[in-house]
Amino acid sequence: MGLTKTENFTVKQNQIAGMAKALAHPARIAILQEIIKAKSCICGDLVSRINLAQPTISQHLRELKNAGLIKGDIEGTSVCYCIDEHHWKLLRDTLNTFLNQVPEIKDNCC
Repeated sequence: MGLTKTENFTVKQNQIAGMAKALAHPARIAILQEIIKAKSCICGDLVSRINLAQPTISQHLRELKNAGLIKGDIEGTSVCYCIDEHHWKLLRDTLNTFLNQVPEIKDNCC
């Protein structure tokens, strides 16, 4: 988290921030959408589906994998990626809990 002192925050706060950071780039959203759309592992054809260079795709895949949102298996000379179902459920549950802290936003606020 850069210069932020993560130890000053709860595990849950750091977890939400880490997941949000991984989702905070449109290329990563596009990559996740392609993996979800494929309904299986994607091996190497992300470059042809997303108009970015291979090193850029690899960098974004690394960020998504480090956040636990995807997992990858080495098959020969390529790495195949798919959604990490366990961490995806954790993301959904964590964000739902966070977003549902405010049950309804009133029009008369600020």
